[in-house]
Amino acid sequence: MDGLPIDTSHPAVRDYLSLIRLQVLTPLSLLINIATVVVCAAVVTPSIGEISNQYPTSISPKPIIIAIYVAAIYAGQLGYCVLIVLARKAETKKTVIKVGLSLVIANWVMAFWAIAWVFQWFLVSTILQGILLLTLLYSNLVLLIYHQPTSARPFDTMLIHAPLRFFLVLQIGLMFPLSLFINLGLTYTPTTPGPPRDYADHPWPGFGVVLGTNLLGFLVIILRRDIVWCAAATWISISIWVLRPKPGPVYIAAILFTVLHPLALLGTYIYSRFYKRPAVALPAEDEALYGRSANGRGAIAGADNGPREVDEETWG
Repeated sequence: MDGLPIDTSHPAVRDYLSLIRLQVLTPLSLLINIATVVVCAAVVTPSIGEISNQYPTSISPKPIIIAIYVAAIYAGQLGYCVLIVLARKAETKKTVIKVGLSLVIANWVMAFWAIAWVFQWFLVSTILQGILLLTLLYSNLVLLIYHQPTSARPFDTMLIHAPLRFFLVLQIGLMFPLSLFINLGLTYTPTTPGPPRDYADHPWPGFGVVLGTNLLGFLVIILRRDIVWCAAATWISISIWVLRPKPGPVYIAAILFTVLHPLALLGTYIYSRFYKRPAVALPAEDEALYGRSANGRGAIAGADNGPREVDEETWG
C-alpha cells in the first residue's frame, strides 16, 4: 500500500476502499450463507428441519413459516447488495461502511451455524448463535444511534434497516433461545408420526422466552412505532403457536402477542395523529413580550408598546 500514488491514510480514501471491499465481500458472504443453508436444509441427511423434529421444544416453530421469513431476509440482503453498488448519496455510503462488515460477519456465522446444527453440535451452535446475536445487536444499535431511518432515503430504510432488523428479531425471538433449549436438554420425546408425548413438560422456560422477547418488542413498537419489528415479532409468534401441540402458557402468550403487536402499532399511529398536540413555540422577537420592534431594536419612543395611562387630552 505504501507504493500506491494515493494517500491511503486520508479519511475519504479509506472510506472509498472500505466501500469497495464491502461491494465484494457482502455478496460473497451472502452467497455462502444461502448456499450453506440450502444444502443443509435440502440435501444433507439429517437436514436442518429433521434435526428440529428430532428435538422438539416448547418454542419450536412451524418450519415453512420460518423458511419464508429467512427467504425475506435473503431478499432484503440481495437488495442491499445492489444498493451498495449503486449508492450515490454520501449518507448512504457512510451507513454501509458503518454496518457493512458486521453483516458480512453475520452471514458467515450463520453459514457455520447451519453446519454445526446438522452435525448436532448444539453447544457450538449456541455459541455461534450468541455471536450472531451480538453482531446484529451492534449493527442495529449503530443504525439507531448514528443513522436513523428517514423518509429522505427510503431505500436505506427498506434495504439496510429492514433486513438487519428482521435478522435481529429472528435471533432474539427464536434462534438463540431454541438452540439454548436444545443444548440444555429442554426438549420433548418425539414420536413419528404424531405429537411429542411429554409436550406439557417444562412449559415455563418457553413461556418466559415468549413473554420476555415479545415484551421487549412491544416496548420498541410503542416507543418507536417500528413497523419492521412489529411485522417480524408477529411473524415469529405465529410460527410458534401454529406448530401444535404447545404447553398452555406458551400457546396463550404467542397468540396474545400476535394480536397485541399490530394493535400497539395501530394505537401509536392513532395517538400521534389525533391526540398528540404539537408544541407551540413563541417567536423570539415577540413585541408584546420583549418590547422590541420587528427589526430587533428597542421600540421607538411614542410608539404604542402596550397599556398606558389615559391622559386628559384623550378625554378631550
